[in-house]
Amino acid sequence: MIARARTAFNSQVTKNLAFRKEQLKSLRRLLNENEDVIIDALRQDLRKPPFETVVTEIECLRNEIIGTLMNIDSWTKPRPITKAIATLFDEGFVQPEPYGVVLIIGTWNYPISLALGPLIGAIAAGNCAIIKLSEMTPATSEIISQLLPRYLDKECFHTVIGGAEETQHLLKEKFDYIFFTGSQQVGRYVNQMAAKNMTPITLELGGKSPVYIDETVPNLETAIRRILWGKCLNAGQTCISPDYMLCTPKVQEYLSNIAKKILKEFFGEDPRISNDLSRIINEKHFYRLEKLLESTSGKKVIGGKVHREERYISPTIVTDVTFNDPLMQEEIFGPILPVVTVNGAEEAINFIKNGEKPLTIYLFSSSSSVINKFLKETQSGSVCVNDTIMHFAVDTLPFGGIGGSGIGRYHGKYSFDTFSHEKGVLIRSWNPLVEALGSFRYPPYSPRNMNFLNFLLMKRRSFPFSASHIAMFFFGIAAVVLFQNLWL
Repeated sequence: MIARARTAFNSQVTKNLAFRKEQLKSLRRLLNENEDVIIDALRQDLRKPPFETVVTEIECLRNEIIGTLMNIDSWTKPRPITKAIATLFDEGFVQPEPYGVVLIIGTWNYPISLALGPLIGAIAAGNCAIIKLSEMTPATSEIISQLLPRYLDKECFHTVIGGAEETQHLLKEKFDYIFFTGSQQVGRYVNQMAAKNMTPITLELGGKSPVYIDETVPNLETAIRRILWGKCLNAGQTCISPDYMLCTPKVQEYLSNIAKKILKEFFGEDPRISNDLSRIINEKHFYRLEKLLESTSGKKVIGGKVHREERYISPTIVTDVTFNDPLMQEEIFGPILPVVTVNGAEEAINFIKNGEKPLTIYLFSSSSSVINKFLKETQSGSVCVNDTIMHFAVDTLPFGGIGGSGIGRYHGKYSFDTFSHEKGVLIRSWNPLVEALGSFRYPPYSPRNMNFLNFLLMKRRSFPFSASHIAMFFFGIAAVVLFQNLWL
């Protein structure tokens, strides 16, 4: 499989821009023609609502493919560079080129978009790809494994379904780039294995993405509605789900009543019978969340109900949570929202800085000084102000982590860049004047030659191309004549 992909890449077929465009169009057809099948598969695996499947798994990919097709001609063009006087007559540019055969390791919580999303960038950049699909979503992974060979080139693109053992076997192979989405624990292992072959890598991980909300928000109910939507999306099993909330005691005072009203609007009197709430992926993750609920010292003001047979956990809010609470020791990845009270932005920022750098920080405030303070004093993969999740849908923004939340970025042009090696190219001129000016670099060395060469290489502001060439022409003649006369 990997050898076939390597042979296909070496044939140069993927470097053809028309081929890349056709593969992207075929991927779009896959999504268009199999929407119902994908919806059914995700319903089996996660009981994911069709609305969420279309919006977060299918439509986002369609839009990214459209954007890529609109821009791929300009992305793949050589990019001119600014030049010093010494190289003014030469041709210099940056040429994006594919890495080769790349490994994309998807994950289970968004098994379509987190596998095929990176694939869009890999195809656009001209790579062949092996896509590792999660064994934890068997129906969805099987569908993708069956569909991809029907729509994409069978030699260039291959799928593998499996868990830890299959991933370990793949990582022993030599790839030209690895793109991993998953947990921090597995991400560290992938990073170690990639380092053995000096393979460049992107790690899309997770972590505890905080929400800070202050008393300046113009509509507290709207703010809490946006937070709860982000938390309940896919039953909280989202890498950028709001993991915990920081707020003042006054905001917490109103939180419970407002949240109860909103959750009733979302899911009715009993969320368990709602068709709009996903289930926890498997028993292992269900028991982990159940244990967190049992061990917290906080107060469960909303929810806390579980149903083991259905792997159901109700949307839950836990107040009076401290930094050392079990809910604060790991990424929750479920519909549980711990609330920690702080006195204001300064204390919230210090609280965040005491933990790992998060994938996202959510900030709800109408105070420009508070917003700027967060932007300047915190570090995170991204920041979303006055909403949750929505920044993920903007493919002109880079998406990725920092520190423990990940390495690298993607989406839109950033995906193309991730899967492209930027090759620097300089084509020297045979113009006699160029050689005359360049002759100052040759031995025997002298202080005069060194000073003149430094002058030619000095960084300057760019000039209009034609004007600089004309100026350089006369300057070069005068300089060469002058220096040659001085030394003769």
